[in-house]
Amino acid sequence: MKTINNFPTSLVFRDTYVNRVKPFIGKQLIKAFTGQRRVGKSYMLFQLMDYILKTIEDASIVYINLEDLAFSNIRTATELNDYVLQNQAETGKTFLFIDEIQEIKDFEKALRSLVLIDTLDIYCTGSNADLLSGELASVLSGRFIEVTVYSLSYSEFLIFHQLNNSTKSLEMYLKWGGLPYLIHLPKKDDVVFEYLKNIYTTIIYKDIVMRYSLRNIRFLELLVQFLADNTSSLFSAKKISDFLKSQQINIAPNQVQVYIHHLVNAFIIHQVVRYDIVGKRVFEIGEKYYFENIGIRNAIWGYRIEDRAKIIENAVYNQLIYKGYKVKVGVLPVGEIDFVCEKEGEKLYIQVALTLNEPQTIEREFGNLLRIKDNYPKLVVTLDEFTGNTYEGIQHKTLKEFLLD
Repeated sequence: MKTINNFPTSLVFRDTYVNRVKPFIGKQLIKAFTGQRRVGKSYMLFQLMDYILKTIEDASIVYINLEDLAFSNIRTATELNDYVLQNQAETGKTFLFIDEIQEIKDFEKALRSLVLIDTLDIYCTGSNADLLSGELASVLSGRFIEVTVYSLSYSEFLIFHQLNNSTKSLEMYLKWGGLPYLIHLPKKDDVVFEYLKNIYTTIIYKDIVMRYSLRNIRFLELLVQFLADNTSSLFSAKKISDFLKSQQINIAPNQVQVYIHHLVNAFIIHQVVRYDIVGKRVFEIGEKYYFENIGIRNAIWGYRIEDRAKIIENAVYNQLIYKGYKVKVGVLPVGEIDFVCEKEGEKLYIQVALTLNEPQTIEREFGNLLRIKDNYPKLVVTLDEFTGNTYEGIQHKTLKEFLLD
């Protein structure tokens, strides 16, 4: 086995992702990890290396970190292919790990060739969704699996920071988000938000501006601020364009859509479409947007008391996709359902509210769910602490309960 530079001395395992990959270890499929920068994709590779070395006899590891100066001589598909062939083991299985593979020009050509070698088992990471929806999928259909790595869930956040489940811990999570590196920083708002702002700037310039050769950087930054202010609100590209015109910035709706697509591909935001629950169709216009990392959202816009409802709805959405649900915004003839969730052929309907102190709020949140005429589970999530009966069969959970479920 070759020496691996910067291998962590201790690892906090994220079992959700490791268990997802275990059935494919040793199989002639590329295992591709995607996700926002600094969510822990590199550590996923280290965890898998650790697991492989402990469970597979005579395993050989080749690790290429394309952000490390030591590998600056590998920048083309040919150079990558040659390096791997020169460094693979002469006997047995070689496990190849490539970090930030999008740094390689035409990387998909090298992978297409390398995956044909039955003594290689390939793992890679990338910080752009186009990695699979475009380049890789076009030439390797059926020869790879994708695992999207998200910021720490609340349960992972407690483990990483060695915290008990408490109101204070939940407040920290909602304020700072779940980037793993926060465990190495002083638990002070100014320090954490400065770090998060730097990560955000890196993503904007490296994964969007440079990748897509964008010129209108000011518009891109204003767009992110608009999305932070309007997290969980329903709007269209035209509405954004009209708002910007009121700020003396003329951007056509189609350009707004292009820039939003770049933000989604860089995993800064998630775009959630509307779904007609009765007609069972997806609307083409009007979406909601949630931030992959709540802490980055707060670093951009501020952590404001008037935004708490938006933030907890964002936290619920993040938990749902972490759990593997496909999520849409539900539309009824009268009213809206925050989340229509599907997994393995089953559905779950969820409403999110800050509090249920007012009768009209109770009627709106539970009443909308009662209008859905099927027998799938229905749930209301709030910050309220309440233990008691259901509301006509519809359950209520606190945010803490939901995030740990």
